[in-house]
This record gives sequence, C-alpha cells and structure tokens, in this order.
Amino acid sequence: MTHLIGDIGNTKTKLCILDKKLKIIKRLNIETSKIKNQYYFKKIIFSFVKDRIINKKALFSSVVPSVFFAIKKSFKKYFNIQCQELKQTHYSKIIKIKAKKKQIGSDRIANAIGSYYTYKSDCIVLDFGTAMTFDVINRGTYMGGIIAPGINLSLSTLTKRANLIPPFTIKKINKVVGNNTLSALRSGFYWGYTGMIENILRLIKKETKKSYKIILTGGYSSLFKNSIKSKVFIDEDITMKGLIELLRVK
Repeated sequence: MTHLIGDIGNTKTKLCILDKKLKIIKRLNIETSKIKNQYYFKKIIFSFVKDRIINKKALFSSVVPSVFFAIKKSFKKYFNIQCQELKQTHYSKIIKIKAKKKQIGSDRIANAIGSYYTYKSDCIVLDFGTAMTFDVINRGTYMGGIIAPGINLSLSTLTKRANLIPPFTIKKINKVVGNNTLSALRSGFYWGYTGMIENILRLIKKETKKSYKIILTGGYSSLFKNSIKSKVFIDEDITMKGLIELLRVK
C-alpha cells in the first residue's frame, strides 16, 4: 500500500506518493493558486493519484488553511482519503519546540524534523520560499528562527512598484559594482542576499555559541550554495522527510 504526503506553500504545493517502505516513488509540483479549481484538481491531481491503492490517511504540512480545506474536501470526495495537517498530529513526540507553537508554520516544523532525523546533528535550515526562513535545531529541539522577505517576493514588489525597473532574472554576478541597470539589479539581489545570509548565520552561531550543519532548500539553493562560506547541504526533500518521520510514529 502506498502513502500520500504533501506540502502546501504560499506559491507552490508539492505532493508525493510513497511506497510501503516510505520512499518517494512519484512527485507532483503545482501552483497553489490553482488547487481550488475543481477542473484543475480533476485534470492534474486526479491523474496523479488514480489507479493507486493509497492509505486512506494522508499527511500534509500547510501554511494556507483555505487551500488545505479545499484539498481535504476534494480528496475525501473523490478518493475517500482523510487528509490530516501536521499540527493535528503528535509531532511533539519526536521534536521539542521552544518557540510559540501556534505561530510556527507547519513547513518549518517539518523542516526541523526532517533535518534532525536525516543529519543527526544541530542544524540551521535555510528555506528559499515566499519568505526566506532560517530555522535553528539544537539537540532535537526547535529553538526558533528568522523570517525575511523572500527573493521572488522582493523581486516582484520592486518591478511592480518601480516604473523604470524592467523584469529580470537573478543570476550569480562576479562584480559588485554594476555598470548598467541590469547588472546593478543583479548585484543588489545576489550580493545583498548573500550578505544577509552570511550575517544571519554568523549571528546565530555567535548567539548560541554552537556550530551547525547548514541545510539549504527551495528554489534558489543552487544559486547561493557557493556564495556561502560555510559548508552547506542542498536538500529539496527536507520538508517531505519531516512528514515521513511523522508517518513512522503515527
């Protein structure tokens, strides 16, 4: 029997089907904004799930309650699958939380669980999502973290608000001082975010007096991997790994 897990983010939603050993065997990435559309659900998600014998309980992390409600309703209607959100589980059995639980996104809890049980070490998880988040895990305890504006959010806001700024993509740029608008913008985003990342990591280490494994996840992980002085690990499945660990203890 296979299992279904998913992560509902502000921009993207990931669905994974697991085999009986809880290994990912199939995955689907979709735009979160389209999920409430029943036609889209039937066309895309129906074909992803159909003809598979799936455990009647699915596990999700979600930061968009209205979309989780829509998914829960649709999976119950079409597949008789009961969807459960991470915060409805006994997640505190496998990770301690020192921050205010109600204010922590389910994806961040899943990231913390996934990083601790995968890397068996104190970790900082840097997630390049709609918001850029840094989450600190010490000895199996989620200590809290930092939330900063995400790269795409900042990029979108700038191009919409500044009339003379053209749409552009962010790339690695060697020179700091740009000699035209495009190179200046790319320098500002690339070196600006690099500086922020480096400084936040430095301050976390100084404040906690600890060293960490640095885990990168999300769309810009590869772009910033080599600009960070610390050794880093890219893990695009860290959220899913957290959900999988929860399945083991349910």
